[in-house]
Amino acid sequence: MPGEDRFEQERQRMVDLQIAARGVKDSRVLAAMRSVRRHLFVPLSFRDSAYNDSPLPIGSGQTISQPYIVAVMTELLRLQPGDRVLEIGCGSGYQAAILGTLAREVISIERLPEIARMARENLSREGIGNVTVVVGDGTLGYPERAPYDAILVTAAAPRVPPPLLEQLAEGGRLVAPVGSRDLQELVRCTKRDNTIDREHFGGVVFVPLLGQQGWPE
Repeated sequence: MPGEDRFEQERQRMVDLQIAARGVKDSRVLAAMRSVRRHLFVPLSFRDSAYNDSPLPIGSGQTISQPYIVAVMTELLRLQPGDRVLEIGCGSGYQAAILGTLAREVISIERLPEIARMARENLSREGIGNVTVVVGDGTLGYPERAPYDAILVTAAAPRVPPPLLEQLAEGGRLVAPVGSRDLQELVRCTKRDNTIDREHFGGVVFVPLLGQQGWPE
């Protein structure tokens, strides 16, 4: 369809100019960003802006992250095809779709039932069958399927929630924005010999992570 052709061109341009040109090098991440149709994970009213390098509202006070940040956080996870991944904050399902393209299995926890329903519909329509969307408090993780090779937190935490570190496998990587409600720093935690190595990757701004181990509502 002519509209799909336009979106295809915009998506390839997005990856070339907004992601690869800004330093994301992982070829598997770039391929996933080229293949997942972001315009189908945003509300119809914002579809024409889907490939701009900006977050967009998806309803209920939530947003879909800007493509560059999605790519950077995904690259920091260093995903392997056999990995089991936990995502905290599913949103519309776009980030989960990227993760599902790169890993064996993804569990994505969403606090809001109406947003979780939207994510399931979006993922199903796109034929991504290895992502399970669970409604719950993401700050507590999902111990039923632990341990996880990688954990991605897509909302701002005052600290890395301890339950998530407990559910990280040996050698596992956790990436999260950590800081105040207004400004955070992107942090990667790697578990080695039951100790946590932390690396820092610059300032970001995310919606707050609400829950028992996050910010109060």
